[in-house]
Amino acid sequence: MTDHDVTEHGTAEVGPLRAEVRAFVRERVFPAEPVLDAGGPAARDLRGRLRSEARAAGLWALPLPAGLGGGGLSLSAYAAIAEAEGASDHGPAALGSASLLDVTMLSRHGSGRVAAEYLPGLVSGELRACYAMTEPDTPGTEPALTATRAERRPGGGWRVTGRKWFVSHAGDADLVTVLARTSGRAGDRGGLSLLLVPTGSPGFRVVRELPVLGASGQYEIEFDGVEVDADLVVGDTGQALSVAGERLLLGRTLRALRWLGQAQRAFDLLCDRATARQGARGPLADRQLVQQHVFESLLALRTTRPLVHEAMALVAEGRDAHVEVGLAKTAAARTLQEVADRAVQVFGAAGLGPDTPLPALFRTGRTARILDGPDEQHVSAVARRVLRSRRDSAVTPV
Repeated sequence: MTDHDVTEHGTAEVGPLRAEVRAFVRERVFPAEPVLDAGGPAARDLRGRLRSEARAAGLWALPLPAGLGGGGLSLSAYAAIAEAEGASDHGPAALGSASLLDVTMLSRHGSGRVAAEYLPGLVSGELRACYAMTEPDTPGTEPALTATRAERRPGGGWRVTGRKWFVSHAGDADLVTVLARTSGRAGDRGGLSLLLVPTGSPGFRVVRELPVLGASGQYEIEFDGVEVDADLVVGDTGQALSVAGERLLLGRTLRALRWLGQAQRAFDLLCDRATARQGARGPLADRQLVQQHVFESLLALRTTRPLVHEAMALVAEGRDAHVEVGLAKTAAARTLQEVADRAVQVFGAAGLGPDTPLPALFRTGRTARILDGPDEQHVSAVARRVLRSRRDSAVTPV
């Protein structure tokens, strides 16, 4: 980092830095969204220019390891920036933090080869990675039922066969971390492993793109006897769920922070529309029902934000955060959908068309209530943990 001093504890005075990130996203990324959403060569070129500008501004890869070319911010420091960065779906990619989950996982659990061969490229943005867990007939909420298999090769390593879908950014990824069964039977929690697969390997194929409510970015992929070297297993063989669980806690919290940024963006649009739009009886802002939309949206934002930051603080400290992350993920997804919906209502027909980001924000909010576990899963999991803790701590009457 050039202009932002980080203390020995990895924290920083992030207020000015956050303001710089917010300005970059609003002034450079927001206007680029139509081209970036469309994909293709034009999107790749524009994304490359945005990344060059982020590097020149000292804003590149802020939460990634400094020894690999990142900014070196701790997770707790980055939390204050992630919301501003995530106000656009394209913000993390433009600013180099989109690989944070993969870099964190591979730094902690990858082999020496992975550290030397792939981590520098992931931090620099030269390589892109994705994560494949969910299958067409096996929901991601039931990983023990994973049908994708990896069988040992006679000369060492593994041969992977199976199919995954709803894999984000698989279309242009260089690496994919795939969950596969290496031993045991369907339903066993042991015997699952994570393998890092270069997408140029023979037998790997992108089957099709899976538009989500009309938006691109999700894919179905196939592994047809793909050979994977033994030193590309992530973590211990047969112990994938511990690594996957660690990744999920951080991933859900990061996404909750970014969804907050998008909910704030929807709220700002709502308020701007209410104050600027003139009707026959004056500005929309004078109407009680519009004021209720403003109030309910602000209430959702103000009550969700502390939940999300509490979850990130626990995750950053390596403490048990299952309850807090479940609450944060569910609340942030609901807040984004609800605030975007209210903003659309205040905009009227204009909020349904291509001239505002509201359709994309609403789509993200609705999708967020399913991705990384549906609401129902988090409701049940949090309630079970709370009730189990209450039962276990109860004092038996004498």
